[in-house]
Amino acid sequence: MQDHQQLKGLELLQQQTLDACTHCGLCLPTCPTYRELGLETDSPRGRIYLTQAVIDGETPVNEDFAKYIYRCLDCRACETACPSGIHYGEIIEAARAIYEMNVERPKEVEFWRNLVFNQLLPYKDRLDILFGLMWFYQQSGLQTLTRKLGLLKLMGKMGEMEGMLPKLPNPTRKAEIRNFMPAEGKAKYRLGFIPGCVMNQIFVDTNLSTIRVLNKNGCDVMVPSQQNCCGALHVHNGAYDTALKLAKQNLDAFDDEVLDAIVINAAGCGATLKEYEVLMKNESEAYQQKAEQFCRKVKDISEFLAEIDFQSPTNPIKRKVTYDAPCHLVHGQQVQSQPLKLLQSIPGLDLIPLRESDWCCGSAGIYNILQPEIADKFLQQKIECLTETKAEIVATGNPGCLLQIEAGIKANRLSMQVMHPIDLLDCAYRGIDPLA
Repeated sequence: MQDHQQLKGLELLQQQTLDACTHCGLCLPTCPTYRELGLETDSPRGRIYLTQAVIDGETPVNEDFAKYIYRCLDCRACETACPSGIHYGEIIEAARAIYEMNVERPKEVEFWRNLVFNQLLPYKDRLDILFGLMWFYQQSGLQTLTRKLGLLKLMGKMGEMEGMLPKLPNPTRKAEIRNFMPAEGKAKYRLGFIPGCVMNQIFVDTNLSTIRVLNKNGCDVMVPSQQNCCGALHVHNGAYDTALKLAKQNLDAFDDEVLDAIVINAAGCGATLKEYEVLMKNESEAYQQKAEQFCRKVKDISEFLAEIDFQSPTNPIKRKVTYDAPCHLVHGQQVQSQPLKLLQSIPGLDLIPLRESDWCCGSAGIYNILQPEIADKFLQQKIECLTETKAEIVATGNPGCLLQIEAGIKANRLSMQVMHPIDLLDCAYRGIDPLA
């Protein structure tokens, strides 16, 4: 057994956070992995027990421990259900960080973790090159040829990931997002906007929709050039040191800006940004204060618009739409009714209720890549619910959910499209049919 005194990262978990759990079990019916596997160790309560055992030196930090803490989706549905207000996300993310700090990964795994978390996501210029090459791959006919020749089967995990890749936008579209984009007419608000890293590569059109909607509603929009990846994927996967570095970069980027709010349109990113205080709890007082001020200002796009009583569109969208609630929006941020308010404001739109709309689709950051079998089961459950609605459009507010649900729709040959709610609102403002 490991020497408990030598374990790194124990300071990331406060005992009072663990002690707040009364082990009542009300979280169990809300947990996707518990519903699917039926194991106590695959429930929030079970994972808290395991983490406490590690803190107490009763359980080693090993592969068995990792199996259960990484099989968690980190969907945080348990937080919504918990009567004690347990910050479960903080617990599971700290547990993963402790594992990564104390266990040496196989060299192949460490290579990919280092490549993604340390060499790609923190650098916008490298992401631009990578996604530019992938766009060329799609546009040049190489993708069609590769698939016809069956080469993807020879590429293993990389081939599976390629199959999930949507049609990428022209890379030049990102240049339309400038450092300052003024409001239409008299400015009422001065906002910061975080385009995101992967979000700005795959869903840059949604970012442009977001800015247009904000400008329409009297908002000057600032995009500081120094802002970077929020660190969400790093936090979810135990890459604590890099997450901390990225958080500090973003805190510094917005430190000198006088802003009414900092807006984000990606649910997973927003949940992490709102929890920078947790990341900074062991850092200097200066960064703790920066994080406190920053977190107070971070708003999901739907949350901000609902607060300012946004301008209702006058142009109708006569389409059947259903809304799937991203986990890190509805549970992580407790933003529940606001996206529905945006959709309900659109004239002519037929908003169809979705069964289990707040259950995870299986994306969960990179969960669908690391845990593909069980993630597919969650996706199929989601597809069954979506099929029942007979909707033309599925609206959801997180890039991972957009990609995962789109992949499920294609695999099941459904005649649906997936869009961000803000894209629909933008179409209504502009008088555009979203399916045209």
